[in-house]
Amino acid sequence: MDSLLWDTLLQFELWPQIILVLGGTGAVYVVGWRRLRERGFRRLANGWRLVSFLSGLLFLGVAMLSFIEVLQDLLFTVHMVQHILIATIGPLLLLVADPYPVLMWGFPMRVRQALVPIVGRGALGRRLMRRYLGPWVCWGLFVGSLWAWHTPGAYDAALRSEILHLLQHTTYFITALLFWWHVTDATPRIWGRHGYGFRIGYLLAALAQNEVLGVLIALSKEPIYPWYTTVPRLWGLSVMDDQALGGAIMWVPGGMMYALAGVVLLARFLEQEETRTRNENLSHME
Repeated sequence: MDSLLWDTLLQFELWPQIILVLGGTGAVYVVGWRRLRERGFRRLANGWRLVSFLSGLLFLGVAMLSFIEVLQDLLFTVHMVQHILIATIGPLLLLVADPYPVLMWGFPMRVRQALVPIVGRGALGRRLMRRYLGPWVCWGLFVGSLWAWHTPGAYDAALRSEILHLLQHTTYFITALLFWWHVTDATPRIWGRHGYGFRIGYLLAALAQNEVLGVLIALSKEPIYPWYTTVPRLWGLSVMDDQALGGAIMWVPGGMMYALAGVVLLARFLEQEETRTRNENLSHME
């Protein structure tokens, strides 16, 4: 194995800010999960939700603290793997667990009481979110962040500046949370429940733009990001092969994450329709 690659695999980027946020969030969730179970809310605080939420935090930690964070400076391909972890797998696992009520119960009573006027029913925070964070606003922020950070100037600047690099991760993650919030229909449901048809269309619109960007990168005939022409090459990948493979990862595996979520939504929609039809038939037979 290339000695540079081996040395890189043993390196970690231990960002204290990220460790604090991920560790603190995990601790709050576990405390809330235990409190809800002790009060009999085992359906809300069941085992698979705990596993899903902690797995989401784990994937985010791997993306931002492990050798992946180091290698993405050297290989565009690894950057794409990191992007999928931060903007798709991590946020999706967190929100599938429907973490809002569990996290609220994880805070001390005084903190919960202080948060109620901000995020409780009819509170200012909810009114602001309802007004400014509607589904298509969140879609636009998510897509805009993806395209903006993949422009050559912004991308290379983030690799040269630690502050911009952290900002890049932060915007990827926050806009992804906002986007997947509407896809998963997780609480708080400020706009009521989104129908399955809307959620599938919403998801497909994001899939389309992801595929376009992936194809443009994969099929480019010239290096898009000058940074990678100046760093040592690993695994025998040329700059163009690395760029083409990275674009293909966004195009195919990245697109599959959206498609998989769409299949799950479609299956639930069909199940809902089957149940509704069965109930109507039973009511007609009575």
